[in-house]
Amino acid sequence: MKVRIPNSGGGNMNAMLKQAQKMQEDMANLQADLEQREYTGTSGGGAVTVKVDGKHKILSLTIDPEIIDPEDKEMLEDLITVAVNAAVEEAITTAETEMGAITGGLNLPGMF
Repeated sequence: MKVRIPNSGGGNMNAMLKQAQKMQEDMANLQADLEQREYTGTSGGGAVTVKVDGKHKILSLTIDPEIIDPEDKEMLEDLITVAVNAAVEEAITTAETEMGAITGGLNLPGMF
């Protein structure tokens, strides 16, 4: 038994390859842009503010002096942790959303 594969023509394959190359270029450009952006996370009603870049490196940490209580360092540690996690989550969510717009929702492993 022979299987017949429809002849779709070379033009479609070339167009598909060009589209894939364009998508790859767009993704690389967006990735570079995302890495340069700053993302902010806060906690304690703004008492702790953390800025990270797109590579999830902390750029700055600001603590309102009024919340510093030497008797309760655990609270400050918790506020810092929450703010850092919020900033990193913002960076991740932004990257996923904007990459998804380029890839049309395709799940491309290894991108992040």
